[in-house]
Amino acid sequence: MRRPASTVPRAAVDLTDEVAAALGSGKPVVALETAIVSHGLPRPTNLVVAREVEAAVRAAGAVPATIAVLGGRPTIGLSDQQLEHMATAPGMIKLSDRDLPLAMAQGVDGATTVAATVTLAALAGIFVMATGGMGGVHRGARESWDISADLMALRREPVTVVAAGVKSVLDVAATLEQMETLGVPVVGYRTRNFPGFLISDSGHRLDWSVDDPQAVAEMIAAMRVLDPQHGGLLLANPVAVDLQLDPAWHGRILAGALAQSDKDEIRGKAVTPFLLSYMERETQGRSVQVNREVVLGNARLAAQVARAVAAARSLGGGGSAD
Repeated sequence: MRRPASTVPRAAVDLTDEVAAALGSGKPVVALETAIVSHGLPRPTNLVVAREVEAAVRAAGAVPATIAVLGGRPTIGLSDQQLEHMATAPGMIKLSDRDLPLAMAQGVDGATTVAATVTLAALAGIFVMATGGMGGVHRGARESWDISADLMALRREPVTVVAAGVKSVLDVAATLEQMETLGVPVVGYRTRNFPGFLISDSGHRLDWSVDDPQAVAEMIAAMRVLDPQHGGLLLANPVAVDLQLDPAWHGRILAGALAQSDKDEIRGKAVTPFLLSYMERETQGRSVQVNREVVLGNARLAAQVARAVAAARSLGGGGSAD
């Protein structure tokens, strides 16, 4: 069983002074992944967006904690130089949670997926994260067994992940079923329609929705009352309808991307970067613009949620994972 976060030695990770001070004083902190920087966005847009996301978290009243492994050390909070390294270094390794001890033992650099990010965030005592789209059950998983480790990590770690649903290249229905089986709550933010990453509605309905960050904090607190060791929550935040890709256009391009990935026998961790690159090319960069809006919107909302959780904690109203 995972130890309560309050007993985990922070010497296991490197914290910047800013993040350490925020955690020590109970200020809101938002974890950010780096796989989107190294693998999810093209250069040089990736570095621009990474900086914009950190700025968006700050502007919304929280401290950004971008997470990576550098020289084998899990690092919580990156300097601008380190962020640039993640965005520009060739051959950056993409790390899921299972890869973390191996990367640490071999002293390498690596970018963290959602699974690795929530694992390290919880270890440091950070309980809200923002990303673009979660991983999930891949199409054809009945044969390939390709299911993202993001789902099990969210079941295990007490981190609320703010995302625009799951990446649209996945089997959305199967992913929602898997999260129900794992006991991961999925809540729409001001919507009962599960978002489809680059489109606002995947066509799947949700049982629960909330209208403000305070309601999210109350849900998190209730989860801890029932089970202090319970995992996290997925807060599904759709991209605005006027910013999304045209759904019909998105569907046609996605079908072509999936067919091409099958033809080229793309497998495992290479699938999502391949499909995102295909969509970028076919949409002439429009998908990257939407992805940027998705990540920025989720970062702002995650900061608001982190502030609500911190406020509830300071008033003795719960919301922590301790």
